[in-house]
Amino acid sequence: MRRRSHYQFSTTHTIMLSFLLAILAGSILLALPISAAGGKAVPYIDALFTATTSVCVTGLVTLPTVSTWSLFGQIVILLLIQIGGLGVITLISVFMIDLHRKIGLGDRMLIQAAFNLNTLSGLVRFVRKVVTGTLIVEAIGALIHMFVWVPEFGVKGVWISVFHAVSAFCNAGIDILSENSLCEYAHHPIVNIFTGILIILGGIGYIVWWDVVRVLKNFRKQKLKCFRNLTLHSKIAISTTLFLITAGAAAFFLFEYHNPLTMQGCTLPDKIQLAFFQSVTTRTAGFATIPQQDLTNASSLLTLLLMFIGGSPAGTAGGVKTVTFAILIASAFATIGNRNEVSFFHRNIPKEDISKAAAVVSMSFITMFTATLLLAAVTDTDALSAAYEAVSATATVGLTRNLTPFLNIWGKIIIIITMYLGRIGPISLAVAMNIKKARQNIVHNPTEKIIVG
Repeated sequence: MRRRSHYQFSTTHTIMLSFLLAILAGSILLALPISAAGGKAVPYIDALFTATTSVCVTGLVTLPTVSTWSLFGQIVILLLIQIGGLGVITLISVFMIDLHRKIGLGDRMLIQAAFNLNTLSGLVRFVRKVVTGTLIVEAIGALIHMFVWVPEFGVKGVWISVFHAVSAFCNAGIDILSENSLCEYAHHPIVNIFTGILIILGGIGYIVWWDVVRVLKNFRKQKLKCFRNLTLHSKIAISTTLFLITAGAAAFFLFEYHNPLTMQGCTLPDKIQLAFFQSVTTRTAGFATIPQQDLTNASSLLTLLLMFIGGSPAGTAGGVKTVTFAILIASAFATIGNRNEVSFFHRNIPKEDISKAAAVVSMSFITMFTATLLLAAVTDTDALSAAYEAVSATATVGLTRNLTPFLNIWGKIIIIITMYLGRIGPISLAVAMNIKKARQNIVHNPTEKIIVG
């Protein structure tokens, strides 16, 4: 009697499939005539592109969101953004909790994998806190932006504020204000500051949120020791984020100060504001207050680096992540300094974490380079614009040098695949590495030294 073999999905496959199904379902809804502003269905490739960029919280669009989609279409896009930001597994878990269904071991492993956590304990409480915290922050962000857009747009301003808050927090970068992103609000302090705050809060990661809350509860006792009492992960994420925002803003300020297409002629406060927002949005948000094609070459190259790094783990941002970047830089300096251990804040980093960081960066770079090469081959564009598009898709940023609207069919397919790989690639890689092998290799190959560098 032959034994039946069953294919069993791993947590990695389940996460990948959940995002794929969300994209396909969204594309079908967006391809309906009711989703289009004019009542005429958009081409399916554009509906698929929009669904992918929404679920992958990227922000690259082939068609202007504000003029292409009806209210129904915009609602679908907003739901896809929220699903992409929180994750399909998270939302399914919430529904199961609300229906008082038991969260089994398999479900807990999925949640653990979705957020790349180190433990299975307290996951139900963690999911509740993630969803509750997300909705509270988005609601506050929407309320603040209503003071700007309700006076300007009337009742429609409420919807614009809600859409913008969710898109900013989820680091999606899609807006329904105009066809040139936030360029019309480049000098508006409320829009710049609070959109930036939403982007940072979404990108810093939920683990950092609760760690900071834990420390602040004992603020009176700890006082100046607050930072010291954070976990190592939070210390690295916060310090790296602050460094990248500050250093990036300073560099953009210098590179664009005399650029007649961007900052020249602006007041000093406006220049600081523009530099700050560019530094924040490049790390996976995708909103633009400066046309990216008008940036100097130096600013464009810096943007490529910041986009590639992205936000922090277990948040709504993409990229290889701040902690990954920090670990690799520290590892490089440790090697140069002939030190055997990589340390942060007097704590050593496990070697397996360094290996994971190197693997994530390597796979992301391969994806980015391949997409750049293919785009350059199938489109009539310069290398910088192709690289900008590819890095933006890989890191799920959404910034473009005005190439996305002019992509041909092959260019759109390349970016769709790249956005999907960028959203699930590093996560899937990290999850795969966390899975312990059932069998260990008994025979080991001999070791031989090679020359590196």
